[in-house]
Order: sequence, then structure tokens, then C-alpha cells
Amino acid sequence: MRVLLTGAAGFIGTATRAELRRGGHDVVAVDLLLPQAHGAATREDPPEGVHVLDTRSALDWVDLFDGVDVVVHLAAMVGAGATAADLPLYAGHNDLGTAAVLAAMHAGGVRGFVQASSMVVYGEGRYTCPEHGRQAPGPRAADRLEAGDFDTPCPECGGPLDWALVDESAALDPRSSYAASKVAQEHYAAAWARQSPGAAVSLRYHNVYGPGMPRDTPYSGVAAMFRSSLERGEPPVVFEDGRQVRDFVHVEDVARANVAAVRAVADRAEGSHAAYNVCSGQPVTIADVARAVAAGTGSGLEPRVTGRFRVGDVRHVVASPERARAELGFSAQVGPGEGLAAFATAPLRA
Repeated sequence: MRVLLTGAAGFIGTATRAELRRGGHDVVAVDLLLPQAHGAATREDPPEGVHVLDTRSALDWVDLFDGVDVVVHLAAMVGAGATAADLPLYAGHNDLGTAAVLAAMHAGGVRGFVQASSMVVYGEGRYTCPEHGRQAPGPRAADRLEAGDFDTPCPECGGPLDWALVDESAALDPRSSYAASKVAQEHYAAAWARQSPGAAVSLRYHNVYGPGMPRDTPYSGVAAMFRSSLERGEPPVVFEDGRQVRDFVHVEDVARANVAAVRAVADRAEGSHAAYNVCSGQPVTIADVARAVAAGTGSGLEPRVTGRFRVGDVRHVVASPERARAELGFSAQVGPGEGLAAFATAPLRA
């Protein structure tokens, strides 16, 4: 198939482009080379074969959509948003950029769409109370966090909640500028699928890590931040009590999920949109992530658990991999124990 890939020079885009080519697909690569994601990369010296274009003006380069079977849309501003001043960046690149790409697809007659969404659309994950069953708690109160009480309380009895797996039927509850933009992208995809018509898939990536991850920016992932601290000879700094539970998925697995979605969307009925978790299926605490990265360096440094917190962070988000396994045929191949240790010495993006 002929696949137009946006964000093709980015962290996930580079791995996806390689995986598409290994699968025999013809790839049209597009990337704006945003400095927030690419650092020293410049438009004057782009990666070979990459068209340096802005998704927000996709209708100006609609000729690139000729003959394309599926668009894989990864271009975005990423991270939670360093400050509220970032709101226009997220709305511009993520909301407007996605809408413009979908409009160009409609003009070019492209009928398949796969895009990067995120676990952040869920807000808090799913929780159960031993006495009151499933619960949907609101944001944690700042005064409790300041007192070092990090667990999410049951809304009914105030007791501690246990985490449960989040599947794709969970309510959407965006709590950052990035999260709001990802929910919007899913809604644009669903609207396009009905109106164009076409078939769309949104992949809700969980915590992605691996070679080529950007380092030392407000938009870097926590695994990269741990790695950078260790390279400076400092222990990785862990917020709260380190017992927050997440799912960390390797970038090579994410690329495989993207290609599985390309195959699937080509066979979907027009007018359809579906979302899938992309995860390892192996939950891990943030403190254990820091320990695994530290162990991979051989430094002997132990994480420093600080009790610090960020208002708006969620306690636990742990994904169910079942829908992606059943409907896309995707299961992760790299577990966090193996992958995080290797990540400790993998090359990162400057």
C-alpha cells in the first residue's frame, strides 16, 4: 500500500517509517521538524526523503495524497504542556493540523486513517473499592498531596482504591492541554469517517520509550529524564512515593501496532472509527522504571523518591491490551524489564 506518514522524522515516526518499509509499503514522509521535538534538526538539513511541510496547511500540498491508500498521522505537539501558554500550540498543531489533514484526505479521495492518540484521554485510570466496587474518582486534592497522601480515595467511604485495567470503553476525561487536543483529534477522526466517508483508527499509546527518544526538554518522557539524570551522575528523581502504576511500551512495538492498524483499516467498512490501547500489558511502578534504567547503566545509583508532586498528575493508568490483540492482532514483544534496561544505553535524540 501507499502510506502517507506525518511526523515521519520524529521518535515514533522514524520507527514507524522503517517498519512500514520492512512490510513492503511505499511511504510518503512528511514532517515539520518542530524544534520542540527535533532540537538541532533544521529544515535546511532534513532527513533523507522527508518533505518538510506543515500539517496545518495540508490543503496546500494535497497533491501528495494522490494514490495514497492510508494516512498515518503522528505529527503533533507532545507532552502534557509545560505551561498554560502552550495551549495555542496544542490547539494549532494537534486540532487544526488533524482537521487539515482530514480535509486534504477528503479532497484527495483517501479512505483510510490511522492516528496517534494517547492514554491521557482517560485522565485517571479505573479504580475499585473493596467495599463499594468500581469507582470514578475526580482529581486528587492539593491539600492531600501536600500532606503526602498520594493514593486516590474512594468517593463513597474515603478509603484507598485499588487500580484496575482501563479498556477503551472508559469515559474520556482530559486534564491537560495535550489531553484535550488528543480527545479532539479522536472526535475529528470519527466525524471524518462518517462524513467523507472513510475508516479511521485512533491508537491510544501508553508510555512510549526506546532509542531515538528526545532528551532534556519539558516534553520528554519520564524514562528519558531518568536516563539523563544518570548520565549526569545523579540519581533519577521520582515524584510522589514512586508507587504510581503505568504501562511502558517500547517504540518498536508501537511501530508494529501502527502497521497492524494500517492493515486493519484498509479492510474496515467506511463510516467506522475505533480506538485501541497500545501497551505492553505488563504494569510497572514509576520507581521500578527508575530502578530498571539505573540498573541498565551499571551505575549503582538508586532512585531518589522525593514526595514532590505536580497538580494534575494522575495516580494510576494501566491499560488493557485485549481489544488490540483481538481486533488488530497486535501484542507487544518487548517487556519493560528487558526494554528499560536496554534503553539505559540506547542512543537518544539531542
